[in-house]
Amino acid sequence: MSEQCGRGFDGALLSGWLDGALTQADEQRVRIHLEDCDTCRSQVEQMRRFREVIMSTEFAVPPDDQWSERPRGAASRLSLGAGWIIVAVWALALGGYAAWEVWTSDEPLMGKLIVFGGWTGFGLLFLGVLLDRLQAMKTDRYREVEK
Repeated sequence: MSEQCGRGFDGALLSGWLDGALTQADEQRVRIHLEDCDTCRSQVEQMRRFREVIMSTEFAVPPDDQWSERPRGAASRLSLGAGWIIVAVWALALGGYAAWEVWTSDEPLMGKLIVFGGWTGFGLLFLGVLLDRLQAMKTDRYREVEK
């Protein structure tokens, strides 16, 4: 169990014995060994005390307002909302301009179809996920859960 006792058992067996998670053969082997080995018995007792301290420790739970990731003030909510609108309009304008440039370029038709096909595919995937998330927000009974 321990190098000090000379048995050479894996120390994990002591923890497993304490947890009651060993096979019958390993449990019997450890139990018999503990009857004769003061070092391992002491180690098991230390693990038992440590386990009791851990299990009885209480943790302070922070107040609900510290868990929230939502903007707290009216100015930050307004700023965040305006920022998302500006980014969305910018992305649409940039995408539209890029699409116009590709479509009016001298590239072969196949190249244009590949580019538009990829953009269309990603756009539809994004739209599908967005619609699912918006629908889930309406019916999600756990959306108000903060912790």
